[in-house]
Amino acid sequence: MSNISLNLTPQVYDYLLKNSLREPKVLQELRQQTSKMSMAQMQISPEQGQLMGLLLELIGAKNTLDIGVFTGYSALAAALALPANGQVVGCDINGEWTKIAKKYWEMAGMTHKIDLRLAPASQTLQALLDEGKANTFDFAFIDADKLNYPDYYEKSLLLLRQGGLIAIDNTLWDGKVADSSVTDENTQVIRKLNQALHHDDRVTLSLIPIGDGLTLLRKR
Repeated sequence: MSNISLNLTPQVYDYLLKNSLREPKVLQELRQQTSKMSMAQMQISPEQGQLMGLLLELIGAKNTLDIGVFTGYSALAAALALPANGQVVGCDINGEWTKIAKKYWEMAGMTHKIDLRLAPASQTLQALLDEGKANTFDFAFIDADKLNYPDYYEKSLLLLRQGGLIAIDNTLWDGKVADSSVTDENTQVIRKLNQALHHDDRVTLSLIPIGDGLTLLRKR
């Protein structure tokens, strides 16, 4: 027993993966290709993708948002967990990264479930609101440029139905948020957002020490 979260040594992390991870081959191949890229650190961990898939099943999700597609791992993990009539709206601005994403979505037979919108995410989210999509989404995953996290959160909350979930990635930010000597703009934005979420009575929340920190928020 322990009254604090266990420190995942490489040995324990390897055990976790061997005894928990059920990663489809197509996701594994996508993760391996992404690992060769210069921006590979932007890839979510496989156990995080699996957790989000489980959450989607638990809440019976059909309509989800993927804000920050990158090479498509999180969007594909979501699509695989959704029912046949489910849909992921993916938001990104990088055509080269998402070209890789589309390749693997097609390999997985999930292209029909993923609506990729190449535009600034704030514009896409506002367009969805303007289309009358408020209170219609079940889940939103936020993992894009950090400076716009507060805006993505507020718009996602409007788009989410009551009881829906928002998952915000990188909220521990490699530990920088806990180090007062670190004052760069990205760190300060995440730090302030974490403080605001802690006191936001519109949601129930839990910051989970998985990956680089994942904050889960249920809309009340």
